[in-house]
Amino acid sequence: MSLRHYLRRPPSVTAREAARLLLEGALVVDVRREFEWRRAHIPGAVHLPLEELPDRCVDLPEDRLLITFCTGGIRSAGAANLLVEHGFDAVNMSRGLTAG
Repeated sequence: MSLRHYLRRPPSVTAREAARLLLEGALVVDVRREFEWRRAHIPGAVHLPLEELPDRCVDLPEDRLLITFCTGGIRSAGAANLLVEHGFDAVNMSRGLTAG
């Protein structure tokens, strides 16, 4: 991923808004590393590590809102920007797990 993916602020949602969007059919894309995913993850989320996202985003559904997710919201912000560039409807879960 390019630095430009981190320079723009993507559309974002809070954890509470993300929970509502999940009920409406959105899909969480967890871009954390494997060890982070194994430790804990959102039920029903798709695990697609950030370093694999550029090559594997074509495997994601095009007909659902994608909510990118990571521990602090920085990696997922870059992921959301990349997905939007590829034509997906994507938002970032701001602050990730730190949203408490």
